[in-house]
Amino acid sequence: MSEHKIVLVTGASSGIGEATARRLAADGHHVILGARRVDRLVALVTELKEAGHSAEYAQLDVTDLDNVRAVVTDVLTRHGRIDVLVNNAGVMPLSLVQDLRIDDWNQMIDVNLRGVLHGIAAVLPGMRQRGAGHIVNIASTAANRVDSPGVVYSATKYAVRAVSEGLRQETTDIRVTVISPGLTRTELTQAGGDTQVQGAMRDAVEEVGIDATAIAAAIAYAVGQPADIDVNEIIVRPTASVHG
Repeated sequence: MSEHKIVLVTGASSGIGEATARRLAADGHHVILGARRVDRLVALVTELKEAGHSAEYAQLDVTDLDNVRAVVTDVLTRHGRIDVLVNNAGVMPLSLVQDLRIDDWNQMIDVNLRGVLHGIAAVLPGMRQRGAGHIVNIASTAANRVDSPGVVYSATKYAVRAVSEGLRQETTDIRVTVISPGLTRTELTQAGGDTQVQGAMRDAVEEVGIDATAIAAAIAYAVGQPADIDVNEIIVRPTASVHG
């Protein structure tokens, strides 16, 4: 097993974030679960602790920089470091651009891109001071190709890849990994967006989507590599899917 690490996971109340928290806790790491839905976090942390794992939670809204910084400061005060940040929180209210669902656009920009930047801004100073750390950003196969009606979603995920690559080039001490899931069984299609489009996406996920544990396994692989190995990017698709 790899060394014990302090890991902060955003969007940890469901889907890929929850699966990642479970996997990394089972691997022997201490996980801090961050999300807005505290009731879910409490239940998950209780379950992990009862299983003998090391976990805690923090109410976290990635769109609020002050909140993100406060959570990171608290973790640093109590644990002395954050070894890994998993920037997972995301939303996907899909629709055609011509539908002009501008509130949905702004939500995706705020959560998917600004939220990732907020996480980086909060942990980067401490990682640079220690000369070590690992930032794992969750993108999507939509960060590699654009399919309408996911244009704005793709734009935010392309941006996540761009930020990740640029950050990787700035340092030789901090590892940066992009994980790009294809169709995965999560709650992403449950809120917002065009009703018909979201329904079709839910059907596609139901038909060929992979379990979130597959993405958690990819994250665990990257996190578990030696400090001199930087896994830059992993794309995980369902075998049965052409596009996702």
